[in-house]
Amino acid sequence: MQRHLLTLAQLTQDELLELLETSLEYKKLRARGLRRTGELNGKSVAMIFEKPSTRTRASFTVAVYEMGGLPVAYSREELQIGRGEPPRDTARVLSRYHDAIAARVFKHESLEELASFSSIPVINLLSDKDHPLQALADYMTILEKFGHISGIKISFIGDGRDNVLFSLAIAGLKLGAEVRVASPPQYFPDINELKRLAGEAYGSIKLYINPFEAVEGVDVIYTDVFVSMGQEHERDSRIKVFLPQYKVSRELIKAAGRPVLFMHCLPAHRGEEVDDEVLEGKESVVFEQAENRLHTAKAVLKFFVAER
Repeated sequence: MQRHLLTLAQLTQDELLELLETSLEYKKLRARGLRRTGELNGKSVAMIFEKPSTRTRASFTVAVYEMGGLPVAYSREELQIGRGEPPRDTARVLSRYHDAIAARVFKHESLEELASFSSIPVINLLSDKDHPLQALADYMTILEKFGHISGIKISFIGDGRDNVLFSLAIAGLKLGAEVRVASPPQYFPDINELKRLAGEAYGSIKLYINPFEAVEGVDVIYTDVFVSMGQEHERDSRIKVFLPQYKVSRELIKAAGRPVLFMHCLPAHRGEEVDDEVLEGKESVVFEQAENRLHTAKAVLKFFVAER
């Protein structure tokens, strides 16, 4: 049976740790100048982008190339999907040309349909529900900085229904982290659903309304934009709800009462979800997170494409 990566809920704790350790190995190799590794020699990867992308497109393209493969990027407008062809037909056609499909889509259901009709691996590069490759890079960064993930306390400030938080929470439950979510109650995540998807959980998830309470004693403070792609029509109402209470400021960083890492998946709206002085401050590891997108992309490609 063909294996896809649509969500981190599909992976066991051991598989997640294997991906993270493999990512660290790729980073070490690249630091030594060993960029061309050859695992994808003779293979090609179709990359579908319904949404704009900087880090995902750049990291995944370079990852395929440095592993010896051919990355082929398609925008929605360049595919017949843009003219109404169903994802199932696109999947069955691209499966005959390529060795994997990686897609960044508006609707998670599109990914599920691609996977249902594809004979090659389908990898989620982002959907409205989930962002698994981002969460892998986040936990790789945490593992680098702390040497472990189990027992780490992460406070996510902002939209509790955010796709990045969804992946971060599921992986955190599997890996033994304590994930705290500070959000307006109407944006709280469905904890029961997250726990169900995570399966055997070693970590925990807690909800807060007050962000200053949520950051007490944590190791990591994380945020994302308040208005994601596809939510622009909600911008005014969202900004009224989230600002100024849920902005990550210098005062909020200090409220942790201990040294913390500040994380953001980028792009950031400086002055909205985070102040510029925090993003550029000594606690910030946002650009290390961004770099680690490359190494985790390689680990995913090795696990799902090169070794299949």
